[in-house]
Amino acid sequence: QVQLVESGGGLVHAGGSLRLSCAASGVTMSFDYYAIAWFRQAPGKEREGISCMSGNNRGTYYTDSVKGRFTSSRDNRNNRGYLEMNSLKPEDTAVYYCTIRQFLDCSGFAPEDFGLWGQGTQVTVSE
Repeated sequence: QVQLVESGGGLVHAGGSLRLSCAASGVTMSFDYYAIAWFRQAPGKEREGISCMSGNNRGTYYTDSVKGRFTSSRDNRNNRGYLEMNSLKPEDTAVYYCTIRQFLDCSGFAPEDFGLWGQGTQVTVSE
């Protein structure tokens, strides 16, 4: 059984930074084959795609609202993904989720492309 656990959220002031982690367990093939995506969901809002890092070094995509501020990375040896968030704004407040899928083309990624989610981690940015 594959499971995902997000961590690293917290409360920060506007302009601050956080680094989120996504730990995958139960993965049976090389983690290099998986796309790793991050989504967020604020109260009353739909789940929004933040980033998607393709497997096999095929590129990373970011939504316009976080370009230049957020950076995705990964550690394939330890089945882990990261999301570095800088220059945080109050509108970044949300529960952040990671998800993975093997062989996915990240161009145009959407929630329906993924079937496995963690519990999420809360990010709150105060003014």
